[in-house]
Formats: sequence, structure tokens, C-alpha cells
Amino acid sequence: MREPRLGDDIDDFCVRCKRIMNHAIVSVVNGEPAKVRCRTCHNDHDFRHEQAPPPKVDLRKQALFNEALKKINPAAAAEAEAVVVDVEVEDMAVDEAVIPELDPEILAEEAPVDDPEPEPAPPPKVAAKPKAKGRKSAK
Repeated sequence: MREPRLGDDIDDFCVRCKRIMNHAIVSVVNGEPAKVRCRTCHNDHDFRHEQAPPPKVDLRKQALFNEALKKINPAAAAEAEAVVVDVEVEDMAVDEAVIPELDPEILAEEAPVDDPEPEPAPPPKVAAKPKAKGRKSAK
């Protein structure tokens, strides 16, 4: 296969389109494409060899979920922290994590028995608009 040249078509993962799209080679370093430009959205980025970036994990959400799970079922919370979610980068398929079933007795203890519905808030009072000052007519 011949060496890639500037302007050649190449397939690569576009970070803006989030898909593998046609790209044009913008720069070449040591016979390898270094930067490419998406022919769909015209975004320039480093050549990624058709690999999607790894997914970002929101650690704050995971910590809140584990904290709530500890309150409901402490034993299951320890298991949930040990579960690792595998992510396939190529097709972005996520394997489902094993989530333990919640005990109905625990849910019944924490659920309020008779919670009266809150009264609807009165509508906000609207202040009268000040009258506009008009021009005085010359008589």
C-alpha cells in the first residue's frame, strides 16, 4: 500500500459527529496521518485510527448511587461497589451491571404510611403596572 498523502480520503472516528466518517488528511508525520479533517462537519482533530475515545464515567453519580444503596441494603451495596461495568468501545455497547433485588419489607418500613398531600400554593400576586408617562401635548 502506498504512503498516505495530504488530501487523501481516510476513515476515522469524528469526535464531533460521534461516528466513523470520511476524513481528509491534513498533516502527515513520519509517513502516518497526524491530523485529519471530517468531510461532514469540517472538524480538525488528531488521527484516532478509527478508535472511539473511552466513555467518561461520572464518579459523583456513582458515589450518590452507592450511598443510597447503603441506606436500603448494606450487604448489596458492598456487592455493587465490586461490580465492574465492561464497555465495548467499538459499538459502545454496555454490559448491564448486576443490581440486587430490594427486599419488600425494607421498602415497606421506609415508605410513609399516610402522607397527606400538600396544599397547592396560592397563585402569585401580580403587582399593577405603573402607567406610562406620555408626552404632554402643546396647546
